[in-house]
Amino acid sequence: MGILKSLDKVKTIEYILNMKKGTIILFSILVVAAAVYADSFLDYFQGRSEGEDVLLEWKTSAEVNLKHFAIERRTPQNPYIELATVEPKGRNSFYDYLDEAAYKTEDLVFIYRLKIVDNDGSTSFSAEVTVSHNVSGVKRTWGSIKAMFR
Repeated sequence: MGILKSLDKVKTIEYILNMKKGTIILFSILVVAAAVYADSFLDYFQGRSEGEDVLLEWKTSAEVNLKHFAIERRTPQNPYIELATVEPKGRNSFYDYLDEAAYKTEDLVFIYRLKIVDNDGSTSFSAEVTVSHNVSGVKRTWGSIKAMFR
């Protein structure tokens, strides 16, 4: 694990590909390398219910070869859907995203993650963040009525 942290992403993958120890070991190392890469430049990723919306915030320490972040949301019963993409700002950057559509669903628990997309098309994911969302019944009903007429 120490050697994976000391190498950058490209060198890590080259190192792994040069190892000829078997498919299972290679796959395991690639999964670990992707997790180390995602965690190595994300200082934090957090979310909270804020009024009728959900606020997501994260900070990066480095953004090498980063194309964009894709914000994904799911509920405990459903798969992830992509909400938006956010362009990188550069190292040591703060980000936030306001999920203004959270009140429009009947769900009260949301699970968010960041899909980290590199310029070469490879992806990794942040840790999941679970948010318990509290929205008034009046706001939820009004949002449903407005959605019917769109």
